[in-house]
Amino acid sequence: MWLLANLLRSFVNRGQLRVFDAHGELHEFGPGTNGPTATVRLHDRKLAYTIFLNPELYGPEAYMDGRLTLEDGTTIYDLLYLHSINLDGLYGHPAQAALHRLWMVLRRQQQKNDVDRAKKQARHHYDLNTDFYRLFLDDGLNYSCAYFNDPEDSLEDAQALKLARLVDKMAIEPGMKVLEIGGGWGSLAIEMARAGAHVTSLNVSPEQVAIAEERVKDAGVDGRVNFVLKDYREFEGQFERVISVGMMEHVGIGHLEEYFRKVKEVLAPGGHAVIHSIGRSSPPGTTSPFIRKYIFPGGYVPALSETFAALERLGIWVSDVEILRLHYYYTLRHWRRRFESNREKARRIYDERFCRMWETYLIGAELSFLNDTHMVFQLILSNERDAVPIVRRTYVGDEPVAAGVPKERSVRGLRPQPLPAQSPPTE
Repeated sequence: MWLLANLLRSFVNRGQLRVFDAHGELHEFGPGTNGPTATVRLHDRKLAYTIFLNPELYGPEAYMDGRLTLEDGTTIYDLLYLHSINLDGLYGHPAQAALHRLWMVLRRQQQKNDVDRAKKQARHHYDLNTDFYRLFLDDGLNYSCAYFNDPEDSLEDAQALKLARLVDKMAIEPGMKVLEIGGGWGSLAIEMARAGAHVTSLNVSPEQVAIAEERVKDAGVDGRVNFVLKDYREFEGQFERVISVGMMEHVGIGHLEEYFRKVKEVLAPGGHAVIHSIGRSSPPGTTSPFIRKYIFPGGYVPALSETFAALERLGIWVSDVEILRLHYYYTLRHWRRRFESNREKARRIYDERFCRMWETYLIGAELSFLNDTHMVFQLILSNERDAVPIVRRTYVGDEPVAAGVPKERSVRGLRPQPLPAQSPPTE
């Protein structure tokens, strides 16, 4: 236990972590202020050593397997919140700093994403039973960041507004040919078709395409949408508009330039692309070992610096960039609450271990947009300087600043709800 205790003394600088070791002895770490208190019990004598070696993988695995249990009313949300506000202490420990330096060296090898591997890795996540996703997503099965005018907007309203804003940024005119890279379950394709576009939607998940085709038919726009089971690197053509939502995170380290080169190639003269992706405001990093192993193998959240460097090398114009700082936090909060409400149904579809894995993923992702450097960015890209109007449009849902209205009122809907300093939001 002494190795893990050495790590936890460095790690927990806010709140408190109470650990019962495999012998039943209680160890306490942290000042007990500016954060929650979480209590756990280790049921395996070797567990303290393995968690010390790789806490961000072996800690969640131990919870999934029941070798680490939560005590004294502690929830997994409490434990992960405590983790999220103490990351600087974790990465400041010499052993963890060395591990992260090793991951940076190996990150291209760890997250290789050639065409065949990319298809397999995407299906690992997106070919899950669609009934499972229906337990926590909105009615349109939108599995990406929504757009909130107010933090208390319903998930359905926020996802509808996100789709409307994206279609507005596309500036679609009737008859336009649009390429969608990563089509999900078809909601965006339906909205673009309703706006008059002829949509070609790429997707490597047969499960998603089967559902999307049904939804497109039910919406009465099946003659305007064609789903293609291909990786973006396998596809050729010319389109007046290109859109990619929640796909760039799956491109992988070392493939950003390849991805943007394809966008550049398929854009017809005078056309533009809209790219929506999770990003990080911090320098380039790595994917957490838990996410890499269990949730999104091959996935990587790019930093703005490496994204813009790839675009610069290709000579693509960034005509507009919008940063959504807290919108995904609000989205994931909805998903997590819905998952909690439907947890027993999820357990019947899969099993208890799967549910523990997914609640760890959803809560960890939610907190990464609240306490870490994750955010979402939307880019408008073009090959020509003048392909996009010189003045930014007022998009659907924007609140213009009227004369005499204080600025802070005009952006009220984008502010977070007041949160106690370094304590979990009240539910």
